[in-house]
Amino acid sequence: MSDQYDFVAIGDLVVDAFIQLSKDDADVSQDLDTGRQTLHMPFGQKLPYEEVTVLNAVGNSPNAAVSAHRLGLHSTLVSSLGQDRNGKECLETLRNEGLNTEYVKLHEGKITNYHYVLRYGPERTILIKHEKFPYVLPAFPVPPRFIYFSSIGEHGVPHHHEIAAYVKANPETKLVFQPGTYQIKLGYTELKDLYEVTEIFFCNKEEAQQLLNTTEGHVPTLMRAIRDLGPKLPVITDGPHGAYVLDAEDQAWHMPMYPDPADPVDRTGAGDAFASTFTSAIALGLTPAEALAWGPINSMSVVQYIGAQKGLLSRAQLEEFLKNRPAEYQAVAIS
Repeated sequence: MSDQYDFVAIGDLVVDAFIQLSKDDADVSQDLDTGRQTLHMPFGQKLPYEEVTVLNAVGNSPNAAVSAHRLGLHSTLVSSLGQDRNGKECLETLRNEGLNTEYVKLHEGKITNYHYVLRYGPERTILIKHEKFPYVLPAFPVPPRFIYFSSIGEHGVPHHHEIAAYVKANPETKLVFQPGTYQIKLGYTELKDLYEVTEIFFCNKEEAQQLLNTTEGHVPTLMRAIRDLGPKLPVITDGPHGAYVLDAEDQAWHMPMYPDPADPVDRTGAGDAFASTFTSAIALGLTPAEALAWGPINSMSVVQYIGAQKGLLSRAQLEEFLKNRPAEYQAVAIS
């Protein structure tokens, strides 16, 4: 196998404990003005839960690495683990998936990131805490074709600049940036050098508005504004309204959601599945409009299971869904 990786995912790895809340002891309300939902549970009591499912080696970038691997790309992960039982189990999980773990480091005296996912139906609230691992870009023997960069801890700002400098020095490597919540909050100015070397950029509509400090609701306009920041191929998702991409010819495309075969079980990882699958399709030589048809299929599959990885498809499985798609599941050019 070539020393060159097709797809190198960089970002934090976690253990997720999915706790299914009892609807008799918790409920969710929605603000009619903002649409914001709030989870409510009685305070100061012992509350029963229905079940807990613990999943190792997950997170935005690990999910993306597994997705690309299952779609047939030579994929790996750059991440850190604590020198503890959870870390060793995560390492074993990655190896069982078939990923090369040469760039996944165990750190003495550190603990592996452990998050709690409070599930209420298919939606969830995640309690997070990121260990302060040292972020260092490996010395790749051959520059990878794509670097897929996503969520890291708040202390990792210098790492963004390190990645930007690497991509600038190695233009044969295409940078894919799927910012996490903290990276969106950092804004454009702090990460200007990273945006300027980004090939493919992913966010949802609300994140685009936050990044651009605008209330603009027209998605093609938002994508063109993001392109002005540097990313060559901006992609925006809009929940049940589908996904959008702006191609190199300034043509905007829209793709509806792929219909769910059953009610979603858990929506964790749907965005990771979409973004990593779109990127994999581009790496395999598809056009942006064709790649836009791939992403929602893997998202549809992922939400049928608890966690972000169980439902990730092989290329053959994905192409079978594409072959049997409904007539209305087509990329449409929009203005």
